[in-house]
Amino acid sequence: MSTENTKEEIKSENEEVAEGLEVETSEEQAEEVAETEAAGEAQESEEIDEKQQMIEKLEKELAEAKDSLLRKAAELENVRKRVQRERYSLFEDAKVAALEEFLPISEDMKRTLDASNGTEIEKNFLQGVQLVANKFEEVLNKYGVERIDEAGVPFDVNLHDAMLRQPAPDKKTESDTVLQVLESGYKIGNRVIKHAKVIVSE
Repeated sequence: MSTENTKEEIKSENEEVAEGLEVETSEEQAEEVAETEAAGEAQESEEIDEKQQMIEKLEKELAEAKDSLLRKAAELENVRKRVQRERYSLFEDAKVAALEEFLPISEDMKRTLDASNGTEIEKNFLQGVQLVANKFEEVLNKYGVERIDEAGVPFDVNLHDAMLRQPAPDKKTESDTVLQVLESGYKIGNRVIKHAKVIVSE
């Protein structure tokens, strides 16, 4: 074997070894790159999961805060309505209490005028009494006070106090009918201030 052949063989072997080393180095680098990419993807996935969990947590907290705010708003509205009802009720009670104080005076004025019919009383005096009685009537009308003084209607325990029971002059009149109003009653809307004192048929 010649020296040249030996050199070529050695050269060829060296090239093969170099190629093998290059292949091994390339595979190692590829594995390292793959591992780095995998690690990066895993880290990115963890970060995404953490962010998703954070978003879900924030969304839950936001929903809870919104629910709490809505509940408090509803409670506040209920309190506002209750206070408004209580204020209205207090105003109505105060109005009724004040009007109750006026009713006996108004009734006295009315009785005075009724009793003056057919008597010799100075005309100017009667006109003054009538004027005051009219003023009382205006005040009662202003606050929606209605008089309960209708006869010939069925007796109603919510409106009337039966002072006496007696046979009806007309036999066609049904039992428990108001025959006569002895003293007028008063109401505001459906609220009775004073029951009418009445005579009822047997």
